[in-house]
Amino acid sequence: MALPTLTPEQRADALAKAAEARKARSELLASIKAGKVSIGEVLKKAKEDKTIGKTKVPQLLKAVPGLGAVKVAALLEEAGIDPDRRAAGLGDRQREALIAALK
Repeated sequence: MALPTLTPEQRADALAKAAEARKARSELLASIKAGKVSIGEVLKKAKEDKTIGKTKVPQLLKAVPGLGAVKVAALLEEAGIDPDRRAAGLGDRQREALIAALK
């Protein structure tokens, strides 16, 4: 399937929208890292909040202080979550398993 040809205005709008999404995601990860919001709160809001929902779960978990790539991989495997899964795609059991493992 070929990509549609965009006008310069459409392209500029798409680039601005993408930059805004990256900025929002960066702010979210910074607030998790700073301890302003807990990962439990973030995961519970994943279905309603577009920014959270489109963020990959490993990226969210790596923002938690004390969790690195190895611990995140172990948590995901223990909870049965694919590393490519986005937050909005988590099932209730997967979400609860992650929250319980992080307490």
